[in-house]
Amino acid sequence: MKAWQFEGTGKPLALHEVEEPTAGPGEVIVEVKATGVCHSDVSTLDDPGWMTLFRKGLPRTMGHESAGVITEVGEGMEAWNVGDRVGLSPLTEEGDALGYGAWDGGFQQKIRATEFNLVALPDEVPFDLGAMATDAGLTAYHAMVAVGGAKAGMKIGVIGLGGLGYIGARVASLLGAEVYGAEVTPKTRELKDEIGLVEVAESITAFRDERLELIVDYAGFGTTTSEAIETLAEFGTLVQVGMGRLESTINTYPLITEQLRIKGSKSGTREDFAGVYELMKDGSLTPPINHITHADIPEAIDKLREGGVIGRFIAMYAE
Repeated sequence: MKAWQFEGTGKPLALHEVEEPTAGPGEVIVEVKATGVCHSDVSTLDDPGWMTLFRKGLPRTMGHESAGVITEVGEGMEAWNVGDRVGLSPLTEEGDALGYGAWDGGFQQKIRATEFNLVALPDEVPFDLGAMATDAGLTAYHAMVAVGGAKAGMKIGVIGLGGLGYIGARVASLLGAEVYGAEVTPKTRELKDEIGLVEVAESITAFRDERLELIVDYAGFGTTTSEAIETLAEFGTLVQVGMGRLESTINTYPLITEQLRIKGSKSGTREDFAGVYELMKDGSLTPPINHITHADIPEAIDKLREGGVIGRFIAMYAE
């Protein structure tokens, strides 16, 4: 079985032949049908700060957003059956994530998973959307709804309209919020009406006069965090999700005088997951997808590094 594996900061992914996994107690084996490529994969390769997530050894097969079919059920996992369609929540019970720590991810065709990861994938949701929901969908939904408290009538800003931001902004719009988007890529800004935005600009600071109650930063490039703080209305909340950079210099004056709140958000719950799948089931949430093959994964990472990509890269594995 071929696997794209991480060998260390500054090194390209390496294609290795690896043994197929088997299910131990409390585990299942999932044959991956689709797996997403995320901007955090770029950060993992380029930023040495991410090495702390690999303390349990290298190489490690990356890929943290996958969907597929259970092919083997271990002892104690009788609630699941061979043939069940599933999405894989990235986080593990130990606090690791699939593709990090001790767990291989979906840049190979079969992976181990536990009850903590498994979410039933409705028949109405195809594998590509099912994979996107596991990270881009789950993380975006959780940040916007569970952490940010988005609801009808709120004025909300979304920074970054890529894989996560598109979903977060669309969810807020479907909830009845007044949503303003910030996106540096001109072609992505053209998705304004498709997402349901009131307006879109290159920087969230263009909407200072709108008195935004909530801003969710799905980009996280340092300057975006700072610009969000400069833009929020009094008592506003910034939810930080994006990890494009792992640090930011902010102006504490508006933080203090406007009595702002800053919250971090990572991944989400099974309830969030179910909420995303419900929106996908009825066709309300259909983010743009770029289909690729397993062999194309490194090239997709390079394209994300260059910027300007519209939609999520999803590697589709042969049925």
